Amino acid sequence: METANIHWTALWVFLFFFALVTVMGFLASKWMAGPSNKGAHLDEWGLGGRNFGTWITWFLVGGDFYTAYTVIAVPALVYAVGAYGFFALPYTILVYPIVFVIMPKLWHAAHKAGHVTAADVVWGRYQSRPLEFAIALTGVVATMPYIALQLIGMEVVIKALGLTGELPLLAAFVILALYTYSAGLRAPALIAFVKDIMIYIVVLVAVVVVPAKLGGYGAVFSSAREAFALKGGATGLTLKPTQFLPFASLALGSALAAFMYPHTLTGIFAAKDANTIRKNAVFLPAYTVLLGLIALLGYMAYAAGIKVQANNDVVPALFNGLFPGWFAGFAFAAIAIGALVPAAVMSIGASNLFTRNFWKPYVNPGISHEGEAKVAKVVSLVVKFGALVFILFLPTKFALDLQLLGGVWILQTFPALVFGLFVGWFGARALLCGWAVGIVGGSWLAFTDGIKPVHSFLIGGETYTLYTGLIALALNVVVAVVANLLLGKGSQPALKR
Repeated sequence: METANIHWTALWVFLFFFALVTVMGFLASKWMAGPSNKGAHLDEWGLGGRNFGTWITWFLVGGDFYTAYTVIAVPALVYAVGAYGFFALPYTILVYPIVFVIMPKLWHAAHKAGHVTAADVVWGRYQSRPLEFAIALTGVVATMPYIALQLIGMEVVIKALGLTGELPLLAAFVILALYTYSAGLRAPALIAFVKDIMIYIVVLVAVVVVPAKLGGYGAVFSSAREAFALKGGATGLTLKPTQFLPFASLALGSALAAFMYPHTLTGIFAAKDANTIRKNAVFLPAYTVLLGLIALLGYMAYAAGIKVQANNDVVPALFNGLFPGWFAGFAFAAIAIGALVPAAVMSIGASNLFTRNFWKPYVNPGISHEGEAKVAKVVSLVVKFGALVFILFLPTKFALDLQLLGGVWILQTFPALVFGLFVGWFGARALLCGWAVGIVGGSWLAFTDGIKPVHSFLIGGETYTLYTGLIALALNVVVAVVANLLLGKGSQPALKR
């Protein structure tokens, strides 16, 4: 490893905070621990004992919902294309009414029957192993690119510190794997307090200090406008008419997908009651304000004259260029920890799915609670390294494409998981048919378009562009409705609500 280009002050500050959260991660196993006879229970390791109150849930859900996606990927997209990158703002506004209406019902269904995963809820509702398997498989696979996005965020800040090679990233990920194995969900829940406070400090300082150094927000927007004018195409400070539909569909589709992921549902199932979830749906929009401020960093980079080889390097380059080394190190630590927290919850959510919905029904139906926890711990290690495959083999221009690819898949679990909470008309075989068409159709469109999140249709000489996940979801629902009409009563749930 070359040492000539290392930013030593930033590196030492970075290492201090990284060491701090590492210690917290290992100590978290004793934090809010349940009775000793439940210590090895999957509820304890994978859901923190289902005992998280309003504030813990707020930090945990915010911590695994606002990730490296927020701090690295969104400003990178805004830097590249302008206003179009702000689709994440209405997306995070739309998501909270969905959480308020749907998630308390889902929590009740899970709490009443002791369900740990979304696939558990589907099995409890429909008593269909094939549908349960489909939902679990989708959750695990869709989580992989999301974990990969966190890896990209960590890579970017490690590179900004002047470190080269894969060893620093590997060391950070091994530490993450070990304390997740040891403490389960309590580790990211405890670390989320530190992570969110650090992120808030970094962003609030940045949105005050950076414009002050660059001549104010007028100069920031003027520089960005001039840069986009030179770029041309679909870039700009405002949306082009052709971007209205894809912008809106990306926001809606992402909002519907957000709380279908194993990691966000893990945070929901870990809440101590349904009222905790409703309160969080009211309080969590505070993070949306934060997201809007972070996105502006993409514009500030133009005013600062930042030039980067990869769009994902914009935020680290901005901090390296405008702040002293100690604050840059603090900011990079906040971003790296902001990637570690959701990566830990994601691996826990995926390992819960594997244990409860693959291992238990097909390999060891008589497995004990302690056995479930042991299997989940091992799988949480495997899942993290599986995410590396997406970085190595999927060429993505924007880190955000990884998250949106996972969104295409996870959206296809929405009908099976949500419809049964409100209506009893759909049956397992119909929902399975819809899921299969949505998964195949959405994947085909995404890979045909080069893993881009939107697809264009030419209808009557007019081009219509929509989020691929929403297109696949529409196919999913239509097929499920038609299949249900054709299959009739034989498609209905085996159990009543």
